[in-house]
Amino acid sequence: MATTQTRRLGIFSMLALVMAATRLHHFDAIPDASWGVFFLAGLWLRGSARWAFPLLMAEAVLVDFIAITGQGLSFWSHYCVSPGYWFLVPSYFALWTGGSWLARHQAGLRGSTLGLAALALLVSEGVCYLVSNGSFYWLSPTTVAARSLDGWFANLGDWYLPFLGTTALYVGIGAVFHVLASLLAGTGEDSHAGLAR
Repeated sequence: MATTQTRRLGIFSMLALVMAATRLHHFDAIPDASWGVFFLAGLWLRGSARWAFPLLMAEAVLVDFIAITGQGLSFWSHYCVSPGYWFLVPSYFALWTGGSWLARHQAGLRGSTLGLAALALLVSEGVCYLVSNGSFYWLSPTTVAARSLDGWFANLGDWYLPFLGTTALYVGIGAVFHVLASLLAGTGEDSHAGLAR
């Protein structure tokens, strides 16, 4: 189904709004949806990476800037904005790539698509996590006094399941919307009904 630019912009706007609303208050009761947003953007906006990915990336940095400076802190000297911070670009692109891969390989609203979705999410989220966590651990001067492989593996173990759970939650919510849009369009077999290619 051909998708209009208006529909793509609508999907992009919805994802950008969700990311801004949850990322701004990163440690509040509602968890940050950024990882899920990048995965779903790859799924729903496949073929739009040249404009959508850089805009979402710029939004993520802008929201971080607002959140940090809004606390009266310097953005450039904040512990999160280390050389490792810039590895969020390949980290988030891994999620985008996972969603895009799923968009190319899914087979409509079938059980096999659920398996492919789980595989795409686990692999892309795993790569994202390794790159983002590893770059922060190894390149941030304030993480730990003495870095070691044992320390990094312990750090990986402490944070992996919470990040995976949050990402899976948002992707699951997105999957519900995807199915509803497909069913409302009356084309349950069309894997992209109502969504951008």
